[in-house]
Amino acid sequence: MKYTVESDIGRKRMVNEDRVAFLELPDSFKLAILADGMGGHNAGDVASEMAIEEMKTHFLNLNVTQLNTTEAKKQWMLDVIKAINGKIYHHSLVNEGCQGMGTTLIAVLIDGNQCLVGHIGDSRVYYFTSDNVSLVTRDHSYVNLLVENGEISEEEAENHPQKNFIVKSLGTESTIEPDFYELSLYQPSYLLICSDGLSNKISTDEMAAILTLPLSIEDKGKKLVQLANDSGGEDNISVILLSMSDEEV
Repeated sequence: MKYTVESDIGRKRMVNEDRVAFLELPDSFKLAILADGMGGHNAGDVASEMAIEEMKTHFLNLNVTQLNTTEAKKQWMLDVIKAINGKIYHHSLVNEGCQGMGTTLIAVLIDGNQCLVGHIGDSRVYYFTSDNVSLVTRDHSYVNLLVENGEISEEEAENHPQKNFIVKSLGTESTIEPDFYELSLYQPSYLLICSDGLSNKISTDEMAAILTLPLSIEDKGKKLVQLANDSGGEDNISVILLSMSDEEV
């Protein structure tokens, strides 16, 4: 498995409130994490920074022998996310200027070719194979609720004025229930984790076109960010790109 991590402030923002990380335990689990912070006076980056740093601490102190089943992995991730939610929420209550802050979260625990995805908010995970692309996660957004209830179409959702209004985020409430997804990775394929600064600006066809270019995985990550910036770059843009291929496509 090869990977690259990119995070860019974009063209319009003064602060990058995205945080990303990729961690590996020797001969064991890997963890990809992305958080897109929001809310409060300069506090979005506080929330996303707390989320990533807390996830790092929990992961690096992980007792891997206890995670020998999918249910054990899911319970570990649930417990960690709930603990982090409580810390961010408490921090927002006792620190003026941080009130109302929160963050999206994508956490992907990788064991061989098996992935467990924990998801809150509207950051996304896509899975690309040679002939298909699937959106693994479902946005916790007002617009997505309208789509699921049949009130608007997927096409209408793309240009809806309230597209960026999310209905669930880490740290804004005292409790949280993340969504979980299980995924098997096969060669050759790509797993793309991104903030909405990327997914709002470029289509899956454009993403797939970049992934098939004869470039290194690092250059593919940079090119994804570049295209989002060239398309306006109104938001911070973050990407974690994983390649399940011995050779670049």
